[in-house]
Amino acid sequence: MRALLLCPALLFVIATPPALAQHWSRSWMAAPLVSKTPPEKRPDLSDRTVRQVVRISSGGQRIRLRLSNEMSTQPLLLGAVHVALAGENGETLAGSDHVVTFNRAQGATIPARAPLLSDPIVMEVKPLTRLTISIHLPQGAADATVHAYSAATGWTAPGDQTAAPRLSDATTIGPRIILSGVEVESRKPGATIVTLGDSITDGVRATPDSNRRWPDLLAERLQKAGRKTIGVANAGISANRLLSEGDGYNALARFDSDVLAVPGVSHVVILEGVNDIGSAFAQQRAIPTADDLIGAYRQMIARAHDRGVKVILATILPYKGAGYWSAEGETVRIAVNAWIRTTKESDGMIDLDKAVADPADPARMAKAYDVGDALHPNDDGFRAMAAAVDLALLR
Repeated sequence: MRALLLCPALLFVIATPPALAQHWSRSWMAAPLVSKTPPEKRPDLSDRTVRQVVRISSGGQRIRLRLSNEMSTQPLLLGAVHVALAGENGETLAGSDHVVTFNRAQGATIPARAPLLSDPIVMEVKPLTRLTISIHLPQGAADATVHAYSAATGWTAPGDQTAAPRLSDATTIGPRIILSGVEVESRKPGATIVTLGDSITDGVRATPDSNRRWPDLLAERLQKAGRKTIGVANAGISANRLLSEGDGYNALARFDSDVLAVPGVSHVVILEGVNDIGSAFAQQRAIPTADDLIGAYRQMIARAHDRGVKVILATILPYKGAGYWSAEGETVRIAVNAWIRTTKESDGMIDLDKAVADPADPARMAKAYDVGDALHPNDDGFRAMAAAVDLALLR
C-alpha cells in the first residue's frame, strides 16, 4: 500500500517540466577607459541626467545593463536609471519605458574600481534594436569611467529627467559615460563575438549615429544569415596597442576583463598592432619586431583557449601615407601578416589587409576605402571589412 500511495507523487514529479534554463550574453559593449580630459574641462554632471543611445546586436526576452566605475577612485552614486526603445535624437518611444533596479531597489552606489549589473529587466528586444538609456547622477561623477569615442550622440540635461520622453535644456556630449554593456537573456544558449582592436575597430571616422563600424556591419550580416542568437561586442579602443600603453590598457593587460569575462563569449577577433609599429616610429623608439607582436598574439591565443574561446586573427591593414608609416614598420607588418595567414595556432584568420588594399600598391589602402588619412577606412571600407569575414569561422 505504501508503494501505491507514493506512485501519484512520483508521477507528479516526473510530469512537472523543469524550469527553463536561461542564458546571458553580451549584445553591446564599450570598453571602460580613464578620461584623459583635464578635470577643469570635464562637464559638471552634478544633478544631471546622462542619456545615451545604443544599438544592440542580438535580442532576448530580458536585458540587463552593465554600468562601470572601474576606472574611478571614488564610489559613484546612481540615482534613477531608465531604459526604453529609442526614437529620434534620444527620445523614447511611448509605452516602452522601464525603470532599472539594482538589488531590487532604485538607485545604487558603485564602489570604486567596480562594475555594477542591473537586475534583469523584463523587456523583450529584437536583434539590432536601438535603446535609450538614461542615468541620473545626483552628486555628479568627477572622475567618471568613460569610453572616449562613441560614434554616437549623447546628451546631458539638468535634474532627474530619466523618465522624460524628451530631454529639456539638453547639451550634447561625445564619449560614453559609465555605460559599458547591454546583455540579453535567451532561452537557447546565445554567443558573443568580441572584436578586440584599436581605432579601426572602435569605428573612428565612421559616419556618426549610423552604426557603420565594421563590427556593427558584421552583426547585421550575422542576423541576415539567420544567426539570431549571435551578438557582437565591440571592444575597440582608439589608439590602443598590443604591448605598450596608448589609450586604455594594452591588449594583453585588458584581455581578461574586455574579452574573457564577457558573458557568452565564444570567439574573439583580434585586429591590433599597427599602433605598436607606427607610434614607435613616430616617437623615435625601437619598432617592435614581428616576433614581439607574434608573441603577444600567442599569449592571447593561449589564454583564450584555456577558457574555451576561439581566436580569429585579422591581418593588419595597409597604412602607407599615414603620418607614422615607415619602410621599417612596413617590413614588420608584412612579416606579421604572413604569420597570421599561415599559422595553425589560431582558430582562423580574416584577411582584412587584402580586403582594403590598393591592388596597384598593396602597402596603401585603396582610395575608395580611405577616409583621407591613409589609416582609417571610410564607411565603404568598413563595409568591405565586414564582408571579408567568413561567417563559417564564427561557429
